[in-house]
Amino acid sequence: MLKNPHVKNVLSALVVAIFGFILLNLTFLLDFFFQNLVDRFIKFFIPHNLNMSNSWFPLMKHAMFVVIIGLISWYIFRSKLGLLYKAIYMTVPVVVVLATFGIFLYHWPLIAISVGSLLTVGTLYYFHRTKQSWLYYFSVIIVPLVLLIMTLAGGEI
Repeated sequence: MLKNPHVKNVLSALVVAIFGFILLNLTFLLDFFFQNLVDRFIKFFIPHNLNMSNSWFPLMKHAMFVVIIGLISWYIFRSKLGLLYKAIYMTVPVVVVLATFGIFLYHWPLIAISVGSLLTVGTLYYFHRTKQSWLYYFSVIIVPLVLLIMTLAGGEI
């Protein structure tokens, strides 16, 4: 049954969707723990709450997290991991980039959706030009769709 390419493709897509969703949740938990760790470290040196007094501080913490995800992504995509594992992980940098633009453009949802759409289409074009596997396309398409549905339904990250 697994030798049938259609069954194998459907199972691969399901694996990417399920484990990608798990990774997305773990990524947001990691961001939460990272930002709390930074807050606790800073409290040793500065007693007042920088999150409340400086609007740049939460953005700086998020930017540091984006850099960490970027470094991890660089390592994973350069590694010899299998295509399925890389496609599953592809959901993480996609959601981090789209969520970051969503954070910065929060007050202008139409612009945030437009920028996210342009980034998604640009990434898909890059995959087309470099002849990447369909699993990468699937990973990049499923994340913005989930984020768009969540945004239109009134959810927040």
